[in-house]
Amino acid sequence: MKKSIVTEKYEITLEGGSTDFETALSLEQLESGVQVVTLRLTAAVPALPPKLSFTWSCKAIDVQGLWHPAAERSRALIPDWWEGFASRSASSAPVVCLYGNRGHNVLSFACSDVMNPLKLHAGLNEETANFHCSVTLFSEPGAPLAFYEARLRLDSRRIPYFQALAGIADWWAGFNGHEPAFVPDTAREPMYSTWYSFHQQLTPEAVEAECKRAAELGCKAVIVDDGWQTSDAARGYAYCGDWKASAGKIPDMKAHVAAVQESGLKYMLWYAVPFIGRHSGVWERFKDKLLYFHEGFGAGVADPRYPEVREYLTGIYEQALLEWNLDGFKLDFVDSFYALPEDAGRMDSGRDTASVPVAVDLLLGGIITRLRRLKPDILIEFRQSYTGPLMRKYGNMFRAGDCPNDAVQNRIKTIDIRLICGNTAAHSDMLMWNLEESAAGAALQFINILFAVPQISVRLAELPQPHLEMLTFWLGFWREHRDVLLEGSLEPWHPELLYPLVMARNSRKLIAVAYLDMVIPLSGELPEEVLVVNGTLLTRLVLELDRDAGQRWVMIRDCQGNTVSQVLAAMGKGIHVLEVPAAGVISIQAVVT
Repeated sequence: MKKSIVTEKYEITLEGGSTDFETALSLEQLESGVQVVTLRLTAAVPALPPKLSFTWSCKAIDVQGLWHPAAERSRALIPDWWEGFASRSASSAPVVCLYGNRGHNVLSFACSDVMNPLKLHAGLNEETANFHCSVTLFSEPGAPLAFYEARLRLDSRRIPYFQALAGIADWWAGFNGHEPAFVPDTAREPMYSTWYSFHQQLTPEAVEAECKRAAELGCKAVIVDDGWQTSDAARGYAYCGDWKASAGKIPDMKAHVAAVQESGLKYMLWYAVPFIGRHSGVWERFKDKLLYFHEGFGAGVADPRYPEVREYLTGIYEQALLEWNLDGFKLDFVDSFYALPEDAGRMDSGRDTASVPVAVDLLLGGIITRLRRLKPDILIEFRQSYTGPLMRKYGNMFRAGDCPNDAVQNRIKTIDIRLICGNTAAHSDMLMWNLEESAAGAALQFINILFAVPQISVRLAELPQPHLEMLTFWLGFWREHRDVLLEGSLEPWHPELLYPLVMARNSRKLIAVAYLDMVIPLSGELPEEVLVVNGTLLTRLVLELDRDAGQRWVMIRDCQGNTVSQVLAAMGKGIHVLEVPAAGVISIQAVVT
């Protein structure tokens, strides 16, 4: 079966279908260049939905690269015979953006179905030099239904690609049932994490001492990661599932949490949500209620289609909050909830739904509802790749996926999150570095994540004095300019080069960070304060003004915040080459008369 509908620029064809369902297509014009195609399926009695695909062609004219939330470092155009991109509620998001040489949007398309497994594609056809684009619905067997509706949004406006993606994020958030969670202010403050600094070698005394130091530096919360629940140090998950504090590590969890909170930090605790370890006390209870078993982890993934499983997991967090007075949870490995092909869409005795995505929604929705009743400003962290639009309902902190000591990867991941996360707090992966690194080299770990909330995971007590001074300066800088770094208009340029220039601005302040040796364009009327950060180990930055900005105070500081120079300079139209230390910063301020 095929049905077609014509938009401003594309002919959209719906392929597939079933005699069990009637299909209808309609078109809505949101504004010039933005159309939405709506698909509705109706059946007389509930039936398994068929595999369906929207397909269309887009001319490959001035297309520089392809952005997708799971593209990682490759922004390359792909051929139409390659695999596309998968999306489901707890992994990635159903959006693709083709952008041009100047960072403008060519075509961004997205689907409103952010729960069920989908496949998206934008592959270059060699014979025609066109992109063959598609969105495939019900790419895996689903549960029976009598009504289904999905919308396909197509944005071909010639605007910056990041504005097109921000529009899609707002569009998703506007659907009933997608309303993003409240974001407490603490979610937008620097945090300390125990993972890279301690791994599983936790002691309450050491953690409490580090928390006091973190609070003095301006951190507002700690995330105590894996290791608190087991005496095993093998970094597997065979002992997960009971979630009781290890008596050999933290004999009095309530007192430990209180001690940390007394130092001024909120206390968050790590849980690997799906895992039932084969050495856990509840293994026998749940070993037959698993989606699958992961031999490498030594644990199975609990099947949330069983109400008993959902109630058990929800009760764990509720009890921990009540007993230990926690302020939040790092709920990890949520993207491990998926059905194997042979079990997808299958009902079984004891299950109340055949759909794993629906069951995950019920699980996470129940967890958050019950925790918020006890503590309305509860902090919930999710980690890439479960940082899509539906996950904004439950989590208020989205953290970059693990990339220890990889500053560039941390930059890519945090910017990718920010492009579609709206006001949900985007966090860096935890910062760590070798203590023999130069202070400027260590500072690059921080500078690369300036546009996200920093999480610190080095042993503060062991930092060399130059590193401590560097960290003190950059944490202070970040907190001082958080209003622009997090809440200003974000402009991550040149995604094909992995964001070598990122800017953020509001009406009175502009912050630009250069991560490569390049000319930094400062266009338009300069606001009263301009901050240009050297995200390299070179010792000069090149600025280009497109108009005369008059006399300005120019102050240059090194990576530890020491003032190197401060002069009154004429900032005329044209090129300005300024000497600035590696990982330093230039402040250009209007002269107050």
